[in-house]
Amino acid sequence: MTEENTNRPVVARRGDWNTQPMPEQTETFLLRRSFTEEEMDALRRGNIPQAMEDKWFWYMEGDTLYAHRSWTGNCIYRIDFKDDGEHAVTVNRDPQQYRCTSAEEDRKSLNSLLDWWTRTPYDHYNEWLSETYDALNRQDKGQS
Repeated sequence: MTEENTNRPVVARRGDWNTQPMPEQTETFLLRRSFTEEEMDALRRGNIPQAMEDKWFWYMEGDTLYAHRSWTGNCIYRIDFKDDGEHAVTVNRDPQQYRCTSAEEDRKSLNSLLDWWTRTPYDHYNEWLSETYDALNRQDKGQS
């Protein structure tokens, strides 16, 4: 590998991780949000997990982002990005793969994830801490 090649960011592709397709049980909702070109570039690069705490593998094909849990390979979110900022989100609703059943909760979680994923550089460890804290708070409030 030449010096020139080592400075290019790695772009995640579907075959870089053991993934499962989105199941038939899904729900769709709109995510109204704008992204800068820098943020879209970060999403287009995707993420190949490098540590156990990094719970997400994601990649883009065209204008569609696929987000998979890194440990199971289950596809949780598919986001079809639109120029008008009204992005179609398909979320996994197979209870064997994903327990959330609320589009509103998914909208909040996905917005939080996108905030993390569009940071440069992406910080999986602090995202993991944030997700763990949120899960513990939900558990304390009797939510799962």
